[in-house]
Amino acid sequence: MKLYADATPRFATQLALDALLVAWVVLWIWVGTTVHDGTMALAGPGERTAASATSLSESMGDAGSYLQGVPLVGDGIAAPFQQASDASQALAETGESTVRAVERLALWLGLSIAVIPILVVASRYLPGRVRFAREAAAAQQYVDGPADLELFALRAMAHQPLHVLNRVTDDPVGAWRRGDADVIDRLARLELADHGLRLPAGAR
Repeated sequence: MKLYADATPRFATQLALDALLVAWVVLWIWVGTTVHDGTMALAGPGERTAASATSLSESMGDAGSYLQGVPLVGDGIAAPFQQASDASQALAETGESTVRAVERLALWLGLSIAVIPILVVASRYLPGRVRFAREAAAAQQYVDGPADLELFALRAMAHQPLHVLNRVTDDPVGAWRRGDADVIDRLARLELADHGLRLPAGAR
């Protein structure tokens, strides 16, 4: 696969546009990551609530278990501590649910912000680059001798605008039939240029 044109101006343009695409991708990945991290900051209160409630639940549960061993009145004394432990555990689960919800929001928000602009630009730019690479690689396989110039000259007569052909000669078909080397050379150059190729020295 041939990724870049041989001609310097077109090569420079393709290289610059590819670099801009890479920079665009990096920029939006950074923006998406920043948004993700900023959104995750909202999970801080939920994390602290869950941690504190879990700690309190464990403390109350331990106290209830200890007091439950008191003879005669142990169960009665331990009951409020167990209820407080259960309430604290419920609060901890609520905090954890909040954290999970914020994590999902941060993930999808960050992905959406990063992926959508990247896909919009890539979907417009990459098909043309892939098409160029495919066509240039295929065309390059035919450029190896004078006979192939006639093929590209014929394609130029079929594909190039009439005003472009007129700048070469006012009778391109006649010149091609006569085997006019100069006209065939100039017509082939036109078609090869569209594929990002130069006319090899050995093919002249």
